Amino acid sequence: MRRSVLCALSCAALSAALPVASASAPEPREASRVPFAARYESVQHGGVVRAANSSAKGAKGTESVNDDATIAYVDVDNDPNTYNSSRAELAVPAGARVSWARLYWGGNLRVGEQKPPEDNGRVLIAEPGGQYKALLADTLIGHRTADGADAFQASADVTELVRSSRPGQWTVAQVNVAMGRSAVGGWGGWTLVAAYEKASEPLRRIGVWDGFETVGPHSGELRVPLDANRYGKDTNGSLGVIAYDGDRGTSGDYLAVETNRSKSVRLSDSANSADDVMNSSITEFGAGRTVRSPDGTNTLGYDSDVFDLRGALRDGADRVHVRSGSRKDTVWLGALFFQADVRR
Repeated sequence: MRRSVLCALSCAALSAALPVASASAPEPREASRVPFAARYESVQHGGVVRAANSSAKGAKGTESVNDDATIAYVDVDNDPNTYNSSRAELAVPAGARVSWARLYWGGNLRVGEQKPPEDNGRVLIAEPGGQYKALLADTLIGHRTADGADAFQASADVTELVRSSRPGQWTVAQVNVAMGRSAVGGWGGWTLVAAYEKASEPLRRIGVWDGFETVGPHSGELRVPLDANRYGKDTNGSLGVIAYDGDRGTSGDYLAVETNRSKSVRLSDSANSADDVMNSSITEFGAGRTVRSPDGTNTLGYDSDVFDLRGALRDGADRVHVRSGSRKDTVWLGALFFQADVRR
């Protein structure tokens, strides 16, 4: 696996600089299906945090499903050289050391316009208080045309950048998403996931799994084995998910955790119902608002949610597997991130 390519540049120089960067380190190939596999696993005192936001918005204040909606770009940076940008805070605890970090981004290339897939593996990223840097994907890019959509997800390692940054909001721009109107709607966004170490926090098992898979009435259910370790009763834990084209108000999609052969718990909270869990939201433990700009409650087809696993782990576990499915809509799954206390 190649390391990601980060280079400091001004936005005005982006169009000239990116071809040079990709010539020195060509972008990885694409695949319509990328099976889920472990990206990062560790047992350490610390945890996992994430920042996330949407790159698309409703052109007329859409607050329901994004199907047939007119989609516009989010653009918060006041820079005329970017056509989309959004911000969100990565809440690494004070005194912690970032041990690993990765940026995930993706969306729909076909809405009213058709975006070229050659740009799927390129974005701009700026640390809090910093300048934009060009970031190129460093791993297999998921890209699949199905059910009227042209969807993709790319990612790149940003550990060194995150480790050396100061606290605050991160900005990600130029996510290759399309605007306009189509039967399936437009969507797109990004999530920055970081694992950290801090001696004063509990010893935890931490893992991130990623891929590019669809679930839906034609593609069936996805099952991802996350962890084969045993956990005692009342273990604290959390599970995060990144997904695309989950429509708010369209029931039938679920995210479930299996802890042994007979027990399966569907995840839900005050912001995500058990039967509409992919509902165009960015939430943590049911809190509908995180520190980000913009901070709308409906992210129009982009989900980046963190769920409390105490209910699923109440009776203990001899494994942690995740199941996801959708009876009505096609949903594109991009990543899962997990933490659980090893001892309390």
